[in-house]
Amino acid sequence: MQTRKFCFVIHPTSLQDVHRYEPGAKGKGEPIIRKILEWMPAYAAVHVTGVRTPDGRETEGWFVAAPLMPEQMLDFPREEVYERILRAINVGAELGANVAGLGAFTGVVGDAGITINDRSPIPVTTGNSLTIAAGIRSLFRGAQEMGIDAKEATAVVVGATGSIGSACVHLIAPRVKRVIMIARNATRLRKFYDSIKDQLPCEVSYSLDLSGSVRQAQLILTATSSTQDVIEPDDLQAGVVVCELSLPHDVSRRVAQERPDVLVIEGGNMLVPGNPRFERVREPGTDFDLGLPPRTALACMSETMILALENRCEPFTLGRGIDLNRVIEIDRMAERCGFRLAGMRAFDAAIGGEELEAKRAAAALRRSQVAV
Repeated sequence: MQTRKFCFVIHPTSLQDVHRYEPGAKGKGEPIIRKILEWMPAYAAVHVTGVRTPDGRETEGWFVAAPLMPEQMLDFPREEVYERILRAINVGAELGANVAGLGAFTGVVGDAGITINDRSPIPVTTGNSLTIAAGIRSLFRGAQEMGIDAKEATAVVVGATGSIGSACVHLIAPRVKRVIMIARNATRLRKFYDSIKDQLPCEVSYSLDLSGSVRQAQLILTATSSTQDVIEPDDLQAGVVVCELSLPHDVSRRVAQERPDVLVIEGGNMLVPGNPRFERVREPGTDFDLGLPPRTALACMSETMILALENRCEPFTLGRGIDLNRVIEIDRMAERCGFRLAGMRAFDAAIGGEELEAKRAAAALRRSQVAV
């Protein structure tokens, strides 16, 4: 079978990302960096090799940069952003890619990949199906680690009307006692609630009051397109688990400093099979810093790799509505290809066994203090 290749569109979600992409940017002020990003063309940033399944199938690909920050993706005219993304995909296609993935805000802007796919020379996926599957696995792994009885828990989904959040509501509901759905648009939230309230096997409600709802929850999943912090330290119960599926992050870094009793986890990280190498294209022999541990990639990146490995070069995940059967299917394909959930981490650091034990102890102490 012919080896299929992939490309994946990346862009900086923070100034720290800009420095990782281009070390020469360090020392330059934010206004200058943003102006440079406006005129920078798309370019192949990373050559990915060594992705190999347990049964010997291989793929290679490229991470292609569409150099815009999240705020620019949202503020620029939509057609201009589409064009920037398509230029990046064209770079990947010229290198030999057979399928393209959309990373971070490139999969959010406009109609979530539908128009991009229609105009692209190769099929496009947002990677959201595997992001959802990995996020659900991560949330309930966290619940187990923190001793939370999920069947008796209240879960909050922040960003519940989005493509990822809405699917997560359906997948979380059978495993918890109650789900509270949070979103910013009252009309869309009410319509979504009305469409699913009779389908879910648990108590379900909705609210625009994020802080008040989060305070009721033991399990929280965030999947927003916000560029600001939405979860603050004072919002959280003792021992709560917060699973983030958003980039930029939804949880304030103050949580790490002020709430040692809370488990925050990045939900969309996967271990890549084989001996993957992420090599900088412009500096051959130099590894690209993804901000992740070795052999680790985001689930949306991994979905694109899996489609190439499985010879399924098709627009697997597009648009605002996610087919739950596709979530199940890509989860099975990932397992067949040797991808598995990566170790827990948050705020750019791994979470080990000792830290988990300390969090459980801190949660027990805080609960005892609140009870008094």
